[in-house]
Amino acid sequence: MLVSVVMTAHRVQGYLRAAVESVLGQCDGGWELIAVGAGPPDGGLAVAREFAERDPRVRVVTERAGSPRGPAAARNAGAAEARGAYLLFLDGDDLLLPGAVREITARLSPQRPSSPVRPAPERPDGPTTPAEERPETPSRAHAAPPDVLRLGHDRVDWWGRTEPGDALPAARNQLFRRAFWAAHGLAFTEDEAPYDDVVPVHRAAFLASDAGTLATLDRVCVRHRLRRTGTFATEPGRRHFAVIGAYHRLAAETGGDPRVLPARTAHLRAVLDDPGRIAPGDRAAFFREAGLPGRYAAHRAKEAARVRRARARTALLAARRTLRARAMRAAYRADLHRPLDPCLAVYGAYWNRGVACNPAAVYEKARELVPHIRGVWVVSSRHRDRMPPGVPYVIEGSRAYWRTMATATYLVNNSSFPGGFTKRPGQVYLQTHHGTPLKTMGLDQHPYPALTNGVSFERIVAHTDQWDFSLSANPHTTEVWDRVYPSSYEHLPLGYPRNDVFFTATPERSERIRAALGIAPGRTVLLYAPTHRDYRRGFLPRLDLERLTRELGEEFVVLVRAHYFYGRSAGQLAGDRVVDVTAYPRTEELCLAADALITDYSSLMFDYACLDRPIITYAPDWEAYRAARGTYVDLLSGRPGDTPGAVATTEDGLREVLRTGAWRSPGADELRAAFRRRFCPYDDGRAAERVVRRVFAAGPA
Repeated sequence: MLVSVVMTAHRVQGYLRAAVESVLGQCDGGWELIAVGAGPPDGGLAVAREFAERDPRVRVVTERAGSPRGPAAARNAGAAEARGAYLLFLDGDDLLLPGAVREITARLSPQRPSSPVRPAPERPDGPTTPAEERPETPSRAHAAPPDVLRLGHDRVDWWGRTEPGDALPAARNQLFRRAFWAAHGLAFTEDEAPYDDVVPVHRAAFLASDAGTLATLDRVCVRHRLRRTGTFATEPGRRHFAVIGAYHRLAAETGGDPRVLPARTAHLRAVLDDPGRIAPGDRAAFFREAGLPGRYAAHRAKEAARVRRARARTALLAARRTLRARAMRAAYRADLHRPLDPCLAVYGAYWNRGVACNPAAVYEKARELVPHIRGVWVVSSRHRDRMPPGVPYVIEGSRAYWRTMATATYLVNNSSFPGGFTKRPGQVYLQTHHGTPLKTMGLDQHPYPALTNGVSFERIVAHTDQWDFSLSANPHTTEVWDRVYPSSYEHLPLGYPRNDVFFTATPERSERIRAALGIAPGRTVLLYAPTHRDYRRGFLPRLDLERLTRELGEEFVVLVRAHYFYGRSAGQLAGDRVVDVTAYPRTEELCLAADALITDYSSLMFDYACLDRPIITYAPDWEAYRAARGTYVDLLSGRPGDTPGAVATTEDGLREVLRTGAWRSPGADELRAAFRRRFCPYDDGRAAERVVRRVFAAGPA
């Protein structure tokens, strides 16, 4: 057995079930989970017993009468019962992220000379150096497996916001070889809670570093869930003075190792500066007992000066921004008196993320059909690197931006232009939108207050009043836009220009795209493109992608594209047949490269249907999504025109759909044909031409 996961089960009854399931959900079998009570029995221990009764990989260890109680004693008891080669200590509010055990197993395997074990930095108290900045060293994997393997970790707050884990010592992101742990008498110190892991974690790091067996796994494996009400470890109180004693003990047990002092200083200052740990009235006493240099009054004055400087810098920057904004608005008001340029068009897409979607296709066709009209793109400063060479652009909020918005005759966007511009008489605004609506849009969002917190429906209507043309890809879209964006614009039922490529691209182009993505000829390519959730922050695939490709066989490759709301990466993905294509600039090209689409509620399904290739709906949280956002189409109904093909609501169901070939069965083909008839009636490869001739060739209104 490779790994024993020791998990404390006390005061976590609302969290423990998900924690245990995160371990049980790992598809590798070489591990066990030991749940240990850390205090008086409560509901958490009952949850652990429930799992143990139905899964032999789970064992429950209870405290003996008269034995010490608390997390440290519980972890030590669990370590004594462990049978795995390695120990991983988790709390009941931690999660083991999907694929973590597989990544750990692969790193510890002696049969991977291509993935050398890299020594971690000499300073165990500081953050590990990013992998790309550490030089490769000869592999030790064959001669000496790591005694300590540091795992990537992060944390998520009660709102669902995820951030990197800190660099302070913690057992949750360390994997310890059990023989190494026992040989050096490592144990959690039972009288120093909540700092009972300071001594064993640091001692293990020092010992492994000296032996050259301290390694790092550059993958986020563990997630700590922060609680709104806090925990014993984060509640303010004198108990946090225990960290001082922990470092005294560490110095004694390591014979005054010089590495203790910098680690101690960093940790004690972090505790002192955390208002959630040291109450204001206790800070002077903590400072004195910690023996930090100087007097606390001087330290407090220094910290106050630092805070004042930071606030002053913030205020100065805010004042500069305000002054600049006023100057820009004054210049813009002056530019509004300039004549409109009949040969200038300004384009924007996805809130200034660069050249994309329907506006990009319109831009290219306008260059061909009305070359005298110069196109300029609006892009935010953080996305300027996405602009293709030779494409004119202005930076959002700049002087050039405001002059362009004041003088351009044509405005083309799939979302909205920034800054609250004033549409002038004579300007022509084409709203292309960026998808067929599955979820509720515009004024239809009103019944969903949790979703629309802070949304101004007055601003939505005011923006709609600026449009001259509203593009739609099908009658369903026209009906929805007419209701949710009520105004006097003209509907253009002409199809989506971004879909023209699906009708004009040659097989050779598709093969070139696949080759550029590193996909070998003859592979079956699945594009997995889930949408974002309004009720959940961050991209967390509800699918073990590496397991999926492994079970499907070498024939399959999965391209993963996270929603653009989540940035340019889908996170750290495992497997040589799972490719992160979130940063790939053209979604349409990914569709051309794919043999089938797997999605949940993304409007990409309506565009992909133009290719007449299989669409698999993977909807593990359909009811939650409908309740949170509302939908116009019942994807799971199985009715022709509503469901685009095969449907799965669980991971096992999705694997079954793919293994059995149900995704490309005659029944799935019939559903797709009906779906195409309903949602792709205008798309034929000439939508961009129709749009340009209607909007540009006729001239200003």
